[in-house]
Amino acid sequence: MRQREFWTHFKRNRMAMTGLALVLGLFVVSIFAPWLAPYDPLSINLKEVLMPPSPAHYLGTDTLGRDVLSRIIYGSRVSLKVGFVAVGLATLIGLFIGALAGYYGGWVDSVLMRLVDLMLCFPAFFLILAVIAVLEPSIWNIMAVIGLTSWMGVARLVRAEFLSLREREFVTAARALGAGDTRLILRHMLPNALAPVMVSATLGVAGAILTESALSFLGLGVMPPTPSWGNILTAGKDNIEIAWWLSVFPGLAILITVMSYNLLGEGIREAIDPRLKD
Repeated sequence: MRQREFWTHFKRNRMAMTGLALVLGLFVVSIFAPWLAPYDPLSINLKEVLMPPSPAHYLGTDTLGRDVLSRIIYGSRVSLKVGFVAVGLATLIGLFIGALAGYYGGWVDSVLMRLVDLMLCFPAFFLILAVIAVLEPSIWNIMAVIGLTSWMGVARLVRAEFLSLREREFVTAARALGAGDTRLILRHMLPNALAPVMVSATLGVAGAILTESALSFLGLGVMPPTPSWGNILTAGKDNIEIAWWLSVFPGLAILITVMSYNLLGEGIREAIDPRLKD
């Protein structure tokens, strides 16, 4: 019944439905990239360098004559992979830390929350830059670093939910029936604490994609020739006066993707939070 109510309320939100449609569209584009891309994204053609948008190349070509549309389509794979893997890692860490802190309380809570406060003291993007500068730039290092530096919000959300849930009657009843700590956490409390985590994870995907694009733009992310929206923008920066399409189209791809996940996340938040319902 709750799922039906959630979906009913979610469908009433036109912006959320728009976000969902865009997200699904991005999945389709990334999955069917080999069939949707008109050219090989790595194919170099020095005879067609910096060609403007035309029927031959709908979004123009870059400094090596590669088709920009094909590179943007394949770049969606990189962005979605980074977004989901990094957020998945951050969510798992946040769930573990937050569940322990909220369930046990006392000194366990104090130690873990001080760790959260310590991590929050460092500006996340500059911390990521420092780590990436030491490690070899690669998509796997980017996913790991983003995930390891963005779990604190999830941990706080889960801790707050567990502090409330551990005083509920169903938890007290399960404990009286002999349920151990692991069973209480995994079977009784965690499923009831996932609602805000879903919202945080959805919004986190947008943040991870934006971070990856920024790192690639700075030359510390996905390395050429692998197509990424960020490294396409780098070429656009160097040729902004003569090749505007190298900046506009990958920038629009980032904008639409981040906006779609934000709309979806806000729609989920409004559908699952009773205080926001009409």
